[in-house]
Amino acid sequence: MSEDPIIEEQEQELYENHRFTVDRGQETMRLDKYLFMRLDGVSRTKIQAAAKADCILVNGKPSKPSYKIKPSDVISVLLPTPPREIEIIPQKIDFKIAYEDDDILVVDKQAGLVVHPGFGNYDGTLLNALAWYYERKKGKDGKPITPYLVHRIDKDTSGLLLIAKNEEAQVHLAKQFFDHTIERKYNALVWGDLQEDSGTIDGNLARSAKDRRVMAVYDDPDVGKHAVTHWRVLERFGYVTLVECVLETGRTHQIRAHMKHIGHPLFNDAAYGGDQILKGTTFSKYKQFVDNCFQLLPRQALHALVLGFEHPTTHKQMHFESPFPDDLRAAIEKWRNYLQHRTEM
Repeated sequence: MSEDPIIEEQEQELYENHRFTVDRGQETMRLDKYLFMRLDGVSRTKIQAAAKADCILVNGKPSKPSYKIKPSDVISVLLPTPPREIEIIPQKIDFKIAYEDDDILVVDKQAGLVVHPGFGNYDGTLLNALAWYYERKKGKDGKPITPYLVHRIDKDTSGLLLIAKNEEAQVHLAKQFFDHTIERKYNALVWGDLQEDSGTIDGNLARSAKDRRVMAVYDDPDVGKHAVTHWRVLERFGYVTLVECVLETGRTHQIRAHMKHIGHPLFNDAAYGGDQILKGTTFSKYKQFVDNCFQLLPRQALHALVLGFEHPTTHKQMHFESPFPDDLRAAIEKWRNYLQHRTEM
């Protein structure tokens, strides 16, 4: 397979924003009934859950399912994206659980695991693993558990991923992602020595015109989707730098494309040119050192370190941190040692 499937896997947003204006001749009826008729494939239960989570606005104000619609009412609805029509086959695949209760599951995903079946990866994904894990388990309502994605991280990015275990939790969490109230911090090892200690990258992202498998930054406000990444330096190693990235938005390949845009691609990120020696000396010993680092970390140096959100049922603030996986820790330690003994290289 020659193409990178990951951008295909993440092409759709995980929520949709619907907007309706009630016809002037529309008869009075309950809001949930009206939306059930207008939204294909959406259950009345999910509509009611959306209303409970303040995801349904009538004329700009949150409204209950029992609200009686009137002609010319403007209705806005935020709903998680319906699942794709791909059969999820249960498969026994190991994954690490950071936390679980009746409503949510926090996975500490290993690098190399695709989240959702899609182009080039129709099985062997996290959703296949979750289908196996929940195959014989029941939810708090006594029904089979259906895991729902509320966000995604790339195949070769490690770290924390949030899963909803019922429709109500899914809607609540999707609203938080839509409102950008989710706390997400990533650590990345990038090429180069950044001039400043911190900064913000604000640039629309869309598919690259040169390579449809990757994303690019566009200055035209009418092209792509608004994306904002805040970064700060954690540790400098001369030719590479360890940075923390905080997401305001959650676009496909956001950190990878944004860091490439400012001239600091992620270390060993093949899709964005980071798998070449971009900074450093011409000595053969240095080339061998970098090649050894690439072998230790055979993927982009990106880890979803922190995840924080409001619990969909208890409304308590939840906070999780994931330790560096062995490959990223080893590569960072190798660069740290290199900096200490640089004159000997």
